[in-house]
Amino acid sequence: MAKKREYPYVPLFEREISPVHPGEVLLEEFLKPLNMSQTELAKKLGVSYRTVNEIVNEKRSISPEMAIKLSAFFKTTPQFWMNLQRDYDLWRTYKKLERNSKIPVKRT
Repeated sequence: MAKKREYPYVPLFEREISPVHPGEVLLEEFLKPLNMSQTELAKKLGVSYRTVNEIVNEKRSISPEMAIKLSAFFKTTPQFWMNLQRDYDLWRTYKKLERNSKIPVKRT
């Protein structure tokens, strides 16, 4: 049996690379493998093409309502989508504050 490879845990704020935006996950892990267009997904979710397109292009966040719709359609959980969004938002905000030195940012 192959030995399971272990990776060291790196706290969110110590990562140099941003967490993945949920729109990239939606496109690369769901739409492309299913050969589904953004238009088709929008119709099936009952939202506008613009909504889906802005998420995929990282111009819109995943709302709780969208997380529920995506989870029902793709058989995931709303938490999956919300956690992706939370990590992305936290990392970006942390780095912005760190860059601007608006507040002292303490790493624990």
